[in-house]
Amino acid sequence: MPMTVIVTRDVEPRYRGFLASIMLEIAPGVYTSPNLSKAVRERILTVLCDWHGALGRGSIVLTWHDKAALSGQSVFTLGIPPKQIIDVDGLMLVKRDKSE
Repeated sequence: MPMTVIVTRDVEPRYRGFLASIMLEIAPGVYTSPNLSKAVRERILTVLCDWHGALGRGSIVLTWHDKAALSGQSVFTLGIPPKQIIDVDGLMLVKRDKSE
């Protein structure tokens, strides 16, 4: 169960309380867990998506180890343009989707 990191910006206080009850807040709005299971990560993501859909404020970035992903790391975003990891001549880069 590898490292999971969640970064929040300009979100309601409820996010901080919820995430701090599950993960370590290493800096304001930055939460980590070295051993978060996939099932727990998915439950957290469901809560965050529900709250963000209802409140519509701020942004959230969630990243975790994913063997199936191109770089071995997946990224999920809420409230900011989606990002994806791409391979450019062997160099892994983050590409922002400007469609939003």
